[in-house]
Amino acid sequence: MIIVMKVGSPEAEIKRISEDMSQRGLTPEKIVGQHKVVIGLVGETASLDPLQIQEVSPWIDEVLRVEKPYKRASRQFRHGEPSGIIVNTPDGEVTFGENHPLVVVAGPCSVENEEMIVETAQRVKAAGAKFLRGGAYKPRTSPYSFQGHGESALELLAKAREASGLGIITEVMDTADLDKIAEVADVVQVGARNMQNFSLLKKVGAQSKPVLLKRGMAATIEEWLMAAEYVLAAGNPNVILCERGIRSFDRQHTRNTLDLSAIPVLRKLTHLPIMIDPSHGTGVSEFVPSMAMAAIAAGCDSLMIEVHPNPSKALSDGPQSLTPERFDRLMPELAVIGKALGRWEEPVAIA
Repeated sequence: MIIVMKVGSPEAEIKRISEDMSQRGLTPEKIVGQHKVVIGLVGETASLDPLQIQEVSPWIDEVLRVEKPYKRASRQFRHGEPSGIIVNTPDGEVTFGENHPLVVVAGPCSVENEEMIVETAQRVKAAGAKFLRGGAYKPRTSPYSFQGHGESALELLAKAREASGLGIITEVMDTADLDKIAEVADVVQVGARNMQNFSLLKKVGAQSKPVLLKRGMAATIEEWLMAAEYVLAAGNPNVILCERGIRSFDRQHTRNTLDLSAIPVLRKLTHLPIMIDPSHGTGVSEFVPSMAMAAIAAGCDSLMIEVHPNPSKALSDGPQSLTPERFDRLMPELAVIGKALGRWEEPVAIA
C-alpha cells in the first residue's frame, strides 16, 4: 500500500503519518519523487481500508494498494517514479537510472594478473567506460575450470581502481567473503547462479554498497524481481537489475538467448535501473556490438561488456570478450544511438 501526499505537504505532517502507520504495525518508507512524496507501507495491509487511511490527514492525496508480490521493487511503490542509484567512484558520482546517461561497465571476466587488469582498466576508461568489471571469485559450471584468484585478486582490483579512477564491480559468491569484497567494490554483484541464494541476498541487502543482481539462467521476470525484493526488504534500496541471457533450446549459435524484451517489461513493472550484458547474453564477441546497440535502442540504462587484452589466452570467457581495440571502435558506435535517445554523456571539454 502507498500513501501519496499532496504537493507541498509539511515535513512534520509526513512524519506524523509515518508514526501513525508504525503504531499500526506497518513499516513506512518515505519516497521523495520529482513532484510528490510517497509513503510506502510494508506489512499486513489486507485488512486496512484505504478510505480510512485517507482520513488520517487532509494532506493525503490518495491511498493505493500495490498489487504485485514484489512490493518495494514495484514501480507502483514509487508512484511511477524511477530510481536513480548514485554510486561514488574515484572520479565522482555516477548515477544509474532511467533519466540519466547510459553507464558503460567493461573489463575481463576474471582478474588474471596486475598488468592485465590495470592495462584493461586504463584502456576502457580512455574509451569512455565508468566502471571496471572483473571477477575475483568465479562461479564455474566445471570444478576444473579457473575459479578466480580470490582475495589476492581484490588487491589487484583496488590497484586498477587507483590507477584508472573507475568504479569497481565484482561478484560475491559466499557470505563469508562479503565484507572484504565490499571494502574494494563500489557495486557488489550477485551472479546468475546465486540469484535465488536467499541467504546471500539477505546479507548483501544488509550492507550499504549498491547491488547488481543478474537474472538467473532459467528465471522468470517475476522470480527475478522477487529476488530483488529480498535485497530491498533487507534494507538496501540500491539494486540494479542485469539481464545476461537465459537458457533456451537453441544453443548451437549463441551461448544464451539475450532477452531484450525484458527491458520494456521491466520498465513497466519496476522502478529499478536496467543493465544489459550482451557478452554473456550471446557468448560470441562478434555478436556483442549489435546486441549492445539494440539494448540502448530498447531503453536500457547500462551495459556490461567484457574486454580482455588477449581474448584467445583469457583464463575464462575469452570467446565473448572484445579486444581493447574493438571496444575503442564500439564506443562511438554506441554513442550514435545514445545521443539520438538523449542518453549519452558528452565528454567534458578541456580548455
